[in-house]
Amino acid sequence: MSEIVLINISGKDRKGINCRFTHILAQYNVNVLDIGQSVIHEHILLGILVEIPVESDFPSIFKDILFEGYKMSLHIDVQSVEKEHYETWVSSQGKEMRIITLLGKKVTAHQISRVASVISDNNLNIENISRLTGRISLDKNIARDTPARACIQLSVSGKPCNIKSMRGEFMKISRETGIDISFHMDNIYSKNRKVVVFDMDSTLIQAEVIDELAKIAGVGDKVAAITESAMKGEMDFKESFRKRVALLKGLKAYELENLAQTLPLSEGVELVSKTLKDLGYKLGILSGGFTFVGNYLKQKLNFDYMYANELEISNGEVTGEVTGEIIDGEKKARLLREIAGKENISIEQTIAVGDGANDLPMITIAGLGVAYHAKPLVRERAASNISNVGLDGLLYLIGMHDREINKVRQS
Repeated sequence: MSEIVLINISGKDRKGINCRFTHILAQYNVNVLDIGQSVIHEHILLGILVEIPVESDFPSIFKDILFEGYKMSLHIDVQSVEKEHYETWVSSQGKEMRIITLLGKKVTAHQISRVASVISDNNLNIENISRLTGRISLDKNIARDTPARACIQLSVSGKPCNIKSMRGEFMKISRETGIDISFHMDNIYSKNRKVVVFDMDSTLIQAEVIDELAKIAGVGDKVAAITESAMKGEMDFKESFRKRVALLKGLKAYELENLAQTLPLSEGVELVSKTLKDLGYKLGILSGGFTFVGNYLKQKLNFDYMYANELEISNGEVTGEVTGEIIDGEKKARLLREIAGKENISIEQTIAVGDGANDLPMITIAGLGVAYHAKPLVRERAASNISNVGLDGLLYLIGMHDREINKVRQS
């Protein structure tokens, strides 16, 4: 009869550990059933679950493993596993898997503890924990060329008791501790995203363009009040949009062009755009703002798609009207489906990022919907939130590691 054995090896990491121990196992024709390894601060934890074909070989393997551990000053723990227990473990495969990402300027034990408590309360099990950000220096005198980031990703298995309640708890933790928490299914689509669309105003740029135009036109307070009401979902977007655009009547066309080049990009926009393009993603702007800014950004950031509202210009002046259909929330969702169709992909392979109520339709239908520095209503409805870091935080939400991001940053 065969024997199933779990071998745990821990201690100071060095070259050759895997080679030496698997060489011992190879001499007895051992089958590896599972293997995992992590290294934290030059200390290794290596676990190997094996099937020993000849049960009588176990004492010899045990002796050889212990002796090798002694020579390398490693701690060795070897445990026999009952076949029934092993089969029960095997049968648990196929459970729902979800990814929970913690992202902020730093990650604390308090934050992890609270998240882990919610996971436990929902009868989920943490299967794996990975650090996506690089090592952080504590020396304040060391110059930092990049903003502080800390991100860990948890893979959890099982079916939550109450997903809505769980998201609510994560929102509370995020608000109270200053950590962004993403929570979404881990499936074939999550590893195969192809299209990312962004809202423009207050997402790609740090401004609401219509408010900036209103300041130039001298009607800033009036337009800002309508904008705020619309973004909170208190007013129909199309109605509010027409009211605001009407107040812009008389603006000069050249003033629009000058404004587009002065609008500040959001933190991390150029990095996230270049990184995603280098990875082969198709990028789009779906905006309730205006084409004169959208076209400028499309060219500057090398985007593939751009849909926005076009101000009507007559005799070099804004008429107070727009041409064509107004792009509201429902239109954004339809456009996202159209883009997915053009790219011949499932809607599950898309990512949508926005901040306002009119972004919710596309955020909720996308495979991964992300609220970026968003209004409370949007944060409550989105599965993923970025509120404490820049837009480049999106790269961590899709599972990228610092070393991959830094290659793009340095190129």
